[in-house]
Formats: sequence, C-alpha cells, structure tokens
Amino acid sequence: MMSPFDRCVRIPQADKARLRILFLAKHACSGGGLDSVDGNHAVYHHEMRRTLEAIGLDVRVANSYEALFERPDVDFVVTLLNRGGFQNSEMMAPLLLSWRDVPFLGASPIVRGVSDDKYLSKVLARAHGVPTMPAQLFRRGGLFAPPAFHADRLVVKPNASSASWGLAMVDSWAEARAHAEKLFDLGHDVLVEQWAPLLDVAVPVIGGSGSQPWILPPMMYVPADPHRARSHEEKRGLVEAGDDPLVLVDDADLRGRLEDMTRRLLPEFWPLDYGRFEYRYDPASGSLLFMEVNLSCNLWSKKTISRSAASIGIDHASLVETIVGHSLSRQGLLTEAPVREAA
Repeated sequence: MMSPFDRCVRIPQADKARLRILFLAKHACSGGGLDSVDGNHAVYHHEMRRTLEAIGLDVRVANSYEALFERPDVDFVVTLLNRGGFQNSEMMAPLLLSWRDVPFLGASPIVRGVSDDKYLSKVLARAHGVPTMPAQLFRRGGLFAPPAFHADRLVVKPNASSASWGLAMVDSWAEARAHAEKLFDLGHDVLVEQWAPLLDVAVPVIGGSGSQPWILPPMMYVPADPHRARSHEEKRGLVEAGDDPLVLVDDADLRGRLEDMTRRLLPEFWPLDYGRFEYRYDPASGSLLFMEVNLSCNLWSKKTISRSAASIGIDHASLVETIVGHSLSRQGLLTEAPVREAA
C-alpha cells in the first residue's frame, strides 16, 4: 500500500536551479502582518512566498495583473491573485497567462469560472447523482421571483462569494429579496438556497501521484453554535475568532461517502492542482449535501488543506512542493521526473 510520503514529490535540484518562478499575489510584497481589508490573507501570501523560497525555487514577485500585460520573463507562475476587486476576477490571471502562453498553478480559466459559479457547480453535482440543497440563481438584471422550493430558512449570497462575504441567513422571502437587491446594486448575481445544518466538511484534493488525483483526509468544521454562519470578518481574521475548529472525519462510512461523491465530481474539474470539495453534513439525519468547489483555495498552514496533510505527517513545505511539482510535471516543465519522497 502506498504511504503518504510515497505520494509526495521533490522537484529535482537541476530544475529548481533552471526554472524562474513568478509568485503573483495581492500581498506578495508585504511584510507578513495583517491587512486592514484582507486580514490574514496578507499573512498567508507572505508565508507562501517564504515557503516557495525555502523549497529552493528561484522566485520573483508581483502583486498586480499589470505584471502580465506583457509576457513575464519567467517559466511558471504561482498565482494567488484570485480576488482583484471586480466580478469574476479569479479568471483574470489564468486568462492573461493563457494568452501569453505561460504555464501556471491551479486550473484552466474555464474550470476556474465553473467552480466559482456556485450554482453551476450544484447543477453539475446533481447531474452526477450527488445531492445538494435546493437552490435558485438570480442573475443581475434578469427575472426575479420567489424560489420554486419552500424553505423555513434561506441563505442569500453572491453567486461567486468568497469567505462568506455578503452572506445572509434569513427567515422569509421578503428578507431574502431585500438582501438580494443590495447585492444586485453592488454588481453581483445572487444565489438563494435552502439552509442546511451547519457542519461543513471539506475534502481536499491535490495532484502528486502521476496523473491521478490525491484525496486527502476530510476535515470537518465543528463550531460551538452550528446554527450561526461564520462571518467574513472571522474567516479573514479581522475579528478575533481563534484558529478554525477543524477535526478529522473519523467515521469510516462518512469518509467513504465523501470520497465517493468527490470522485464522481472530479472528472468535471480535473486536471487541477489543488482544491476543496465542500459538503454540508447533518449528523442527526445522516444527510450529506454538496455545497461548492473551491479551486486554488487557501494553502496557508493554518487552513484546511495544510491541516489535513499535517494529520498524515506531511508538513507545509512538503505539501506545497508536491503541489507545485505535480503542476510542473503535468505541464512538461521538468527535465527529470519528480523525486518521490521516502518516508
């Protein structure tokens, strides 16, 4: 049986010396402190830069899309510039890099777009027999009417929401409509869905074993109050909330169901370099519902993917090198095969 360490890879030293890597992130040039707007994202970007350098990669940095307006003099781009301050900006860097024919970490622009459209992700899930909560999408400027399903509690959020920004939990259609109108005015499409009990489960998926996805141990978010949604400010560390209360899913049956659902969805999004497939679990009924896919998501050492990897003995640097090494390999940038890391 293959051990976790057998699936980790090291980038060959000759390729580390040869390849020029651009690290593109809003806070790539920051000193590592909290940002007044983006909070701990600035800490995360600083840590990623230092991790890439510690791996031994030849790293240059940039913090804006303008760095891609002309072809950058690099071989590969690690881009975390997902939220650029305008609608659907998560596709901008992948599109510019595709235009300039520069390989990059993550997934193709169109896959990034599908994954960030939370409603379309749910439509894909249902097509593969993966259950999800009833939901209805309202495009800005389109038709607007009460949802076709009945629910005592509703979640209203931007359809491309990030870290719960703009999310509201309401008890009536009148409240839902009022919040939706505010989001429309800010330029967003709006997703309205039936609320489900708040035990979020994330299934991390990375590359790192040839052309096959590697599903890491699922992690469950167990809040003190499962009826209260995490705020954007809490997720970004703009208010004191402590580390995320994450625990490993140790129920074998639940883990099997999560892996089965994730494997059913993976062909729609593969190849990808890293991401989280997220579900809502109700322990009282056993209900398991797909929520969304987050590609090129947070790789900070304190967040889900890194903590999942740590649970099987893989430190943050090894995780990042495996993800980057897989991406370099699948895009034909390595002159040697990536080195398997021995236990």
